[in-house]
Amino acid sequence: MAESIRFTSTKGLELAGVLDPPEGALRGWGLFVHGFTLGKDSPAAFRISRSLAEEGIGMLRYDNLGIGESDGDLGDGSFTTKVADTVRAARFMTDRGTPPDLIVGHSWGGAAAILAAQQVPSIRAVVTIGAPSEPAEVERHYDAIVGEVMEEGSGTWSIGGRALTLKREFVEDVRRADLIGHVRALDRPLLVIHSPTDASVGIDNAAQIFQAALHPRSFVSLEGSDHFLTVDGQAQRAAKIISAWVDQYL
Repeated sequence: MAESIRFTSTKGLELAGVLDPPEGALRGWGLFVHGFTLGKDSPAAFRISRSLAEEGIGMLRYDNLGIGESDGDLGDGSFTTKVADTVRAARFMTDRGTPPDLIVGHSWGGAAAILAAQQVPSIRAVVTIGAPSEPAEVERHYDAIVGEVMEEGSGTWSIGGRALTLKREFVEDVRRADLIGHVRALDRPLLVIHSPTDASVGIDNAAQIFQAALHPRSFVSLEGSDHFLTVDGQAQRAAKIISAWVDQYL
C-alpha cells in the first residue's frame, strides 16, 4: 500500500511525497522526478511509479516546492533548487534504508534527474522521458510575462487554472543551467525515452541528449504517445521498457 511521506526541502519547507512499495520480490528502489508544474500525481509520475512497483522496483515520487501537497511557492524555487531537492529526496530514501538505484525524470524533471544523479552515489541508472536538452526551454510557459519579471523582479502568471508567482532569480537560474555539459560528464548508464509525436518537447531534444551521452546509452522511441503520457497504456508501456532495461544494473 502506498505510503505518504514528508521531508524537508533545501529551502527549509516541507515537501510531500508518496512511496509505492515493491510488489513481490524486491529488485531495487527508484526515485521519480516530475515535470515543471506536473506533480507527483500527474499521469506520468503516478502510472510509471505504480507500474515499476508492480515490477518489484519500489518508487518515491514527490511534489516540488509550491506544487501539489508541498509547501511554499513555485517562484521561491529554481532549477537548482529542483536538483538539490531531488538529491534531498534520495537522501531521505537512503536514511530509511532504501537508497535509490534508479532515477527517472519526466520532461523538465528529466533534466533535473541527470544533474541529481551525479550527486547520489547509490544511483546506478538514469532514465529521461520527454526531456528538453536545455532547461531554459521551460521559459515558453511564461514568456508573456518574462519581460515584466526581469524588469520588476516578479510577476504573476497562470497555468492550469493556477496563479503562480515568477521571480527574476528563477528565470536567471534556469537560463544559466547547462544540461548537455552534465550529460557528457554523466558516469551512469542512460536511457532516453521520447515520443516522435511529442508536441511539447520535440524529439530533436532527445537526439541532442543521446548524442552527448557516453556509452552505455540507449534510446527508445515511444511512438503513439503524447508528452504527458496520457494515452491509455503508454505510461505502463514506458514502465515495462524501463524495467527491462534497468534489470542488468540492479
